[in-house]
Amino acid sequence: MSPFFIILLCLLLLILILLGIAVYRTLKLPVRKAAYQPPAADERAARYAEKLSRMVAFETVSVPQTNQRDKFLPFHALLEELFPLVHEKLEKTEIDGNLLFHWKGRDASRPLVLMSHQDVVPAEGEWKYPPFSGKIAEGKVWGRGASDTKCSVMGFFQAVEELLQEGYEPAQDVYLSSSCTEEWSGDGCGKLVDELKKRGVHPFLVCDEGGGIITDPVGGIRGNFAMVGVFEKGAANIRLIARSQGGHASAPGKHTPVARLADFVWTFEHRNPFRRKMLPEVQALFEQLAPYAPFHMRLLFSNMWLFRPLLVRVLPMLSPQAGAMLQTTIAFTRASGSDAYNVLPQEASLGANMRFIPHENMEKSLKKVRKIAGQNGLEVEVIRSVDASRSVDIHGEGFGLVRRVISETFPGLETCPYIMTGATDARTYEPIADHVVRFAPVIYGPEQMKGMHGLNENIGYNCLPGAVDFYRNLIQENA
Repeated sequence: MSPFFIILLCLLLLILILLGIAVYRTLKLPVRKAAYQPPAADERAARYAEKLSRMVAFETVSVPQTNQRDKFLPFHALLEELFPLVHEKLEKTEIDGNLLFHWKGRDASRPLVLMSHQDVVPAEGEWKYPPFSGKIAEGKVWGRGASDTKCSVMGFFQAVEELLQEGYEPAQDVYLSSSCTEEWSGDGCGKLVDELKKRGVHPFLVCDEGGGIITDPVGGIRGNFAMVGVFEKGAANIRLIARSQGGHASAPGKHTPVARLADFVWTFEHRNPFRRKMLPEVQALFEQLAPYAPFHMRLLFSNMWLFRPLLVRVLPMLSPQAGAMLQTTIAFTRASGSDAYNVLPQEASLGANMRFIPHENMEKSLKKVRKIAGQNGLEVEVIRSVDASRSVDIHGEGFGLVRRVISETFPGLETCPYIMTGATDARTYEPIADHVVRFAPVIYGPEQMKGMHGLNENIGYNCLPGAVDFYRNLIQENA
């Protein structure tokens, strides 16, 4: 027998042994079924729906680069009507339409910040119910902002209102924070953070929107899971510019502006230069989902020691969302060229949106873009850029507190770390806070996910009591 054949047999035997170990480990893993379901809507849920309905019916679309304080003050008056004790008992600070409430506790060593934004994006297109009607129908509250995120604003205001009615005094200081510029990444929340800096406030825990109770979070895994955002990817808007002398389209030369832009796009579509990596938070997500998955997925997710390299390669092919948690991404969103079909442009441009992953941060990612742009004779203009945020320690005290409160509030609900591919106001708090998580305690099924920033946004109001209870419990557990 030749040495080559012996080596081949040994490798095959080793692979079979490793696969056998993986299968054995998978068979030993307890199989679980996602157990949490919200209770049917009752009188309490209906009362909360009425409050949320009125908040949604108040149009609070924010306009970029515009001070809209006068627009938001009437909305604040509505909040005062709906939550009178919050406004009577808590110290209110209003800065250019952005709100900060302080509920003084017996101690101030571990302040808690509950936050979500007042503003919403525009509502275009044909809706089933008018987008600013706040219609209550089919067990849902309909309208722009119902799920993003006036539901969580209502939830923590209502939680504090009820605790005040009961005469509760918090063990630790509590702050309610709500900006009116979140949807365009404005500076509203930053103004509130600056105010807390002046007061010397150092929050122990900040809980913002971002994650949520997600239904069927990964293809093949059914049920509701608490996905708690632990960090946000960075983001940039960039413009690629190709210049030339122009000319008539009847006699085109090589490397015209649009062709050079096309070569640039082709490189990223077919030879993506961004490095994929399974971050510890992403690995923890899949490992915690493993017991709820069918066997083939359970085999992969519960044996990262063996299958991690394979998953890093195949996940982007199976799910764009999963792939985005592994690497920096670039999406081409805008293009311009000649005004006429028969004229070569003197200038053509391409707009793109980038999302940076921590292991290949803003600086490294933009460096790769500039290198490939240079190879194609393109200029790069960075219009706006911010790096990835700091990650919460998923084994730390803050994440552990949130996990415990989720378990107490929603029996049977599994809590998983989650990577935010979008952006929130939460990152603004990171310079002054120990732990910053992104979790709105409401249920986002496929319909709610589709409606967010889209048509027919809604939220099932049977989940609103759970949201209020989560915030109540979080305040009471932060002792």
